Amino acid sequence: MSLINVNGLDYFYQERGNGPPLVLLHGFTGSSVNWQEQLLRFSVSHRVLAIDLLGHGRTSSHLAPERFAMPAVSDDLIAIFESLRFSAVNLLGYSMGGRLALYVAATRPAYLQSLILESASPGLQTTDQRLARIENDERLANEIEAYGISAFVDRWQQLPLFASQKRIPKEKRDMLFSQRLTNSVSGLANSLRGMGTGRQPSLWSALDTISLPVLLLAGNLDEKYTSLARQMEAALPHAELHVFPGVGHNTHLENPDGFAHRVLIFLEGL
Repeated sequence: MSLINVNGLDYFYQERGNGPPLVLLHGFTGSSVNWQEQLLRFSVSHRVLAIDLLGHGRTSSHLAPERFAMPAVSDDLIAIFESLRFSAVNLLGYSMGGRLALYVAATRPAYLQSLILESASPGLQTTDQRLARIENDERLANEIEAYGISAFVDRWQQLPLFASQKRIPKEKRDMLFSQRLTNSVSGLANSLRGMGTGRQPSLWSALDTISLPVLLLAGNLDEKYTSLARQMEAALPHAELHVFPGVGHNTHLENPDGFAHRVLIFLEGL
């Protein structure tokens, strides 16, 4: 794992391989550790970078909520790309990381060669929806601060969104639980406050302006995000969608071979 300082903050990342750059962004409560299988597969043909996003893993956490806002974290990513002399990257984001990746594509497309979104969302479409989500995220953030990481992670993993993960081997589930426990209270709480779905600018109206090649990935057991992916496919000018059978929200965890195969086919076709 390596360290890079951008905009006054320390970001940790893992890097492997040579070739066109492929950057991996994890989801909420995750870290670069979640991409171990993909680092091995993708590094055969690409220079792969898996980043600990702000407030997660070993990256800076003890910051004010506004520092976690999507425009600020997007600026951090661009600074990382520039520091590593990436001319144009293939950007892959899962869930929260997918929302961030989509924001970069909508606001700084010149830095990207392609976009891969796994179980991602362009945000909420109405003010009422966003305000309700902000209130819910604030409640979750307060719970993290009141009861600690372990209690929160235990509850988080019981959400219906992750029910399909009960099918994967226990060893993998235990590793995921252990990784989530390495996050800090302040990091997760303020990530929710600063970059939660309610705080994210709605990107629905920007989709038809994104001219990059886009690969959309979802699991058919995750009906909500499969529906969102179909709506995005219809709005994006150059998008293709693949829905994995028998898996849910985290397709790269539940079907790592199929996930890597589909991503590599897409990248080889660029």
